[in-house]
Amino acid sequence: MKTLSVDHLLGIKNLHKEDIELIFQTADNFKEVINRPIKKVPSLRDITIANLFFENSTRTRLSFELAEKRLSADTINFSAASSSVKKGETLIDTVNNILAMKVDMVVMRHPNPGAAEFLSKNIDARIVNAGDGAHEHPTQALLDAYSIKERLGDVVGKKIVIVGDILHSRVALSNIFCLQKIGAEVKVCGPNTLMPKYIDALGVAYEPDLRKALEWCDVANMLRIQLERQDINFFPSLREYSMMYGVDKKLLDSLDKKITIMHPGPINRGVEITSDVADSKQAIILDQVENGVAIRMAVLYLLAGKIKK
Repeated sequence: MKTLSVDHLLGIKNLHKEDIELIFQTADNFKEVINRPIKKVPSLRDITIANLFFENSTRTRLSFELAEKRLSADTINFSAASSSVKKGETLIDTVNNILAMKVDMVVMRHPNPGAAEFLSKNIDARIVNAGDGAHEHPTQALLDAYSIKERLGDVVGKKIVIVGDILHSRVALSNIFCLQKIGAEVKVCGPNTLMPKYIDALGVAYEPDLRKALEWCDVANMLRIQLERQDINFFPSLREYSMMYGVDKKLLDSLDKKITIMHPGPINRGVEITSDVADSKQAIILDQVENGVAIRMAVLYLLAGKIKK
């Protein structure tokens, strides 16, 4: 059986192209499983997984929980808001207390970049990074690339533009790493103030004009403006942002080709995209949600194979 080259999924940066292809192949099998009348397999029946969310999450947390249940794993759900972290307990102590309950894998979202990597060096369990600050969100990038492959047949040679708040987005960074590794061409688009200074070092071109970016691309991944990560104003108002960088049906229909629209969620309808775009046939937003479960099943299954019993 093929295995991943890594013991933990900390970021796309650590993966090889072959790892991504293996995850996609495994997800194909699990996609077939979750579309059966009985959507469960006993693959992780003797594995215990702890979901540690130190930041708010709906889609990612539910997607991981569902993936774990579909694989028949035992799960523990932990929310920092109602935990001893509020009393000053450290991350290591929190996790060690959970591991004392004989947990095999930890799925963690944390506001601090590098938290998942720190954990992987200090505890004896497989770690899946479900988002660490504005750093990486590997499973989101994998499900995005998988959704593009499903819609367009391949990712190699495809032109993908990521639009919006690149500066604060872990989704953008992971997507750039992932798409480039599997042969796509990537551009970013959005206000100059929301572009990181290191964007050139990633081998990604910046296109400030939304229409030009949409005319160039096959797929537009529309990111949410992350107001919760912004301590100053990076643009005058949401209304002005929407006028410059929002996509509506009129703009989509005026392009000389049909492009695919994606969004990692949650959508601010009327800001990044209007409802008639979000609900159109060109959008694959709900496909991304469905594929998220299959991709996370694949990641958990492949990492579980590395657990030493």
